[in-house]
Amino acid sequence: MRTRVVDHLVQAVSALGARHIFGVDGANIEDLYDAIFDAPEHVTGVVAKHEFSAATMADGYARTTGRLGVVAATSGGGAMNLVAGLAESFASRVPVLALVGQPPTSLEGNGAFQDTSGRAGAIDAVRLFSTVSTYCARVESAADLPDQLDRAVRAARHGGPAVLLLPKDVQQADSGTVAPFRPGPRTHRSDQAGIARVRAALTTARHTGKIVIIAGDQVARDDARAELARLATALEAAVGVAPDAKDTYDNTDPAFCGVAGTMGHPELSAAIRSAAMCLLVGTRLPVTARAGTETALTDRTVASIGVAPPYLPAIHATSTDLARTLAELADELDDGSTGPERVHAAPPLTSLRVPASSGPGLRYRDVVETIDAVLPEGTDVFADAGNTGAAVVHHLRVPRNGRFVVALGMGGMGYAFGAGIGSAFARADVARRTVVIAGDGSFYMHGMELHTAIEHALPVTFVVLNNNAHAMCVTREQLYYRDRYSFNRFRPAHLGAGVAAMFPDLPAFSVHTVGDLAATLRRCLETAGPSFLSIECDPDEIPPFLPFLTTVEQSRNQ
Repeated sequence: MRTRVVDHLVQAVSALGARHIFGVDGANIEDLYDAIFDAPEHVTGVVAKHEFSAATMADGYARTTGRLGVVAATSGGGAMNLVAGLAESFASRVPVLALVGQPPTSLEGNGAFQDTSGRAGAIDAVRLFSTVSTYCARVESAADLPDQLDRAVRAARHGGPAVLLLPKDVQQADSGTVAPFRPGPRTHRSDQAGIARVRAALTTARHTGKIVIIAGDQVARDDARAELARLATALEAAVGVAPDAKDTYDNTDPAFCGVAGTMGHPELSAAIRSAAMCLLVGTRLPVTARAGTETALTDRTVASIGVAPPYLPAIHATSTDLARTLAELADELDDGSTGPERVHAAPPLTSLRVPASSGPGLRYRDVVETIDAVLPEGTDVFADAGNTGAAVVHHLRVPRNGRFVVALGMGGMGYAFGAGIGSAFARADVARRTVVIAGDGSFYMHGMELHTAIEHALPVTFVVLNNNAHAMCVTREQLYYRDRYSFNRFRPAHLGAGVAAMFPDLPAFSVHTVGDLAATLRRCLETAGPSFLSIECDPDEIPPFLPFLTTVEQSRNQ
C-alpha cells in the first residue's frame, strides 16, 4: 500500500511522542483522519465539538506533557475557528503543531469553496496564521513536506504554535521516497555571560539582605520544580508565583509567599519591599503578575532567568532549559550554610479583603476553600479567566504534584474545558483526575466539550460557578459605569438539572449551600469517568482582584 503525505504526517506525530491529534473533521482534512485510522503508531484521533476547543486541547496536552500538542482542522470556517485558540498558545509560548486542510491546489484562486489561498481576492491563510504562530507555511507538494515539517517542529519547540497549510491533493499525494520523519534533538539556549551576571548579583544580595524569587509557568513546562526548590533553599529565599504558575512551588512550604500581581497576596508584596533583590524565574512578569508591586520592584535589584526578558528593567539571562540552569546555580550558590530541611507547616496567607456580599448563592472564598479541602494530591486543575479564575488563583492551594493552568495569554473564556480534556488525555496512563473550574459564561461558550469527555470516559470533573451572568463584566458595570444598566445578567438557568437531562448517565449535580458542596464534590471526584457540578453563586460579589478593590477603596475615600 502506498504511503501518502497524510500517512507520513501521522508517523511524524507519533515520532514526536504525541499520542493524540485533536480536531474537527471535514472534507479538506478527512484524509488525515483516514491515515489515523490505518496508522500502526498508536495515534488516536479525537473529534472535538469546536475547533477553538480542539486547539485548547492541544494546548493543555502540551502544557502537561512538555511535548508538542497537535491540532487538525479543515478549511474555511474550521480553520478560522482555530485562530483564538492558537493565539493563546502563541501568547503563552505553548508548543502546538496545527495541521490545517485547504482546497485542492488546482482550485485555488478559481472560486474554490473555502478558498484561503490569498489568490483572486481570497483570504490569505498564511498571512492570517502568521500573526498567531511562530511559523506558518503552505505545503505546495509532497517533496516540500520534509523541510516544512522540520521547520515547523523546530519553531514550535522554541515556544508557540506552528501551522502547516495542507491542500487536499497534497495530502493525498504519494510521499514517494521520503524517509520517515525523525525529530532532531531538542536544542537549548543558555546565555552564560548573562547567567554569570545574575549569579554575581545573587551573591552580592545574599550578603546584604533577603532574596525573593517569583516563579513563572516556564518552570512547570521545563519540569524544573525540584531545581527551583533547591535554589530557593540554597538562597534561603522567599518564593512567590505568577498567577499562571501556582504549581511551580509547594504552596504549603514556609517560604511560600503567595501569588504576585492582580490576584496576589500581601505577604509577597511585603517580602519584596523588605528584600535586597528579586529574582524572576521563567516569567516576563506581565501586568497581571506585577500590579501592586511596580514601585517596590523599581527600588531594588531585579534579575531574570528565562526564555525571554521581563517587561521591566532587569539583569536578564536567557535559558530555554530552566531545569539545567537552576540546578547549576543551586550547586554554585549552596555554600552549606543553610539550615535543616523545611518542615511543611506554612501559616495561611492573608486573603484580600473584599466587600461583603448579600446576594443569593455561595461566596467565592467559601467555594474555593471547600474545593481546596477536598482535592486529593496529584489533582490537575484548569481554571478559566474572569471572576471565577481570580478567586481560584487567589484562594486555592494547588494540590502537591498536580498541574495548575489558567490561560492568561489571551484570557479566552471557555479555554479550560478543552485544555483540561487535553491534559486528561495526556494523563491516560496514570491514575489522576482533572478538575475544570469555570463560570457559567465560559460554559455557554465551550462547555459542551464535556460531550468529548463523556465519549472518551475521561476522569474530568467540571465545576461551574453559576451566577447567571458574565460576572466580571457586571462588576465592571458597577464600578466603572455607575451601575446604571447591565447587559451582562442572564435569566436564571439550572445547569446541573439541564446537563443531567441531556446526559442521563453523567453524574451531574447542583449545590446551593456550603454544607452540600463538600459531600457532592467528593462524590464527583470518586466517579470513574466524567462528572459535572453546578454551584449557585452571587453575580454581585466582587472577587479578590486588586484593580477592582482599589477602585472600591478610592470610591470610599472620596
